Amino acid sequence: MPTDTIPRLTSLSHGGGCGCKIAPGVLSELLARFVPQRSDPNLLVGTETADDAAVYRLNDQQALIATTDFFMPIVDNPFDFGRIAATNALSDIYAMGGKPIMALAIVGMPINVLPHDVIAEILRGGESVCHDAGIMIAGGHSIDSVEPIYGLAAMGLVHPDFIKRNADARAGDVLILGKPLGVGILSAALKKNRLDEAGYAAMLAATTKLNRPGADLGALPGVHAITDVTGFGLLGHALEMARGAGLTAKLRLSDLPWIPGVRALAAEGVVTGASGRNWASYGDAIRLGPKVGDAERALLTDPQTSGGLLVACAPEAAAQVMDIFAAGGFADAAVIGEMAVGDPVVQVG
Repeated sequence: MPTDTIPRLTSLSHGGGCGCKIAPGVLSELLARFVPQRSDPNLLVGTETADDAAVYRLNDQQALIATTDFFMPIVDNPFDFGRIAATNALSDIYAMGGKPIMALAIVGMPINVLPHDVIAEILRGGESVCHDAGIMIAGGHSIDSVEPIYGLAAMGLVHPDFIKRNADARAGDVLILGKPLGVGILSAALKKNRLDEAGYAAMLAATTKLNRPGADLGALPGVHAITDVTGFGLLGHALEMARGAGLTAKLRLSDLPWIPGVRALAAEGVVTGASGRNWASYGDAIRLGPKVGDAERALLTDPQTSGGLLVACAPEAAAQVMDIFAAGGFADAAVIGEMAVGDPVVQVG
């Protein structure tokens, strides 16, 4: 196929990255109709709190973490798409406090639309990330689909005592975010041909950085809860943490880390449709201060593909958490708020 006739990957999908997620409100309605058939005492983490992965106890020393994540292209470079999707999938393992051990590839491709070497580059990108994580892609499943889809079913291990759920934050906990925000804004700019080389490099650096610190954070007694910020935006995932703990999550707008350039783009109206869908789903549980305008709201609800870990820890553990992030090269990690006694809502001041 001539190069000039190969379609842009992002042109083949109606949404990209974690912006493809079903809106939180719709997902909650669907899951409400799901009734587990039986209970199992070894299932330590299931669907109860919309956590990042399922966890099953194998023995007194080991629990299996299982998760799956896949989406349509957020970028046009096939190798980069594979890297981003694989990094995002493995993040759920780290968010539970564990380490990945293997993965299976999930592949859906329009075989008669994309050249086979382009599809091979997507697979190679995913394999490169798994290699960096020290695991193998041991198999998978593929289908011929209308839109290109790639991701992983990933498995990991964690000591049962080190599992970090998203629902176990405590009043007084400090909230720390590992990566800067704004991936969805940059993806919208890319689709509109408004993203320069520096912006693309910044987006790629954020989305392909493995959340390895999660495994070390899981072993810290002072760390009470972890989740990763993905398709529901910072507000959506902070709200899941607040609801799980029955507490108020208080965020400070001035302390949030941003990828360079995203605030200006948001002010110009370069946002994703998923941001509006997110707000429509959970906006009634958000309390915004007077400094939060339309652009800031779009940033706070911006879907993050392969976003950072959101950590709730005791104040005395905050310095150690920040040291672990720093040692892993997460220079933008920041203390962004705290958990407080109150209604299960998110406040932004």
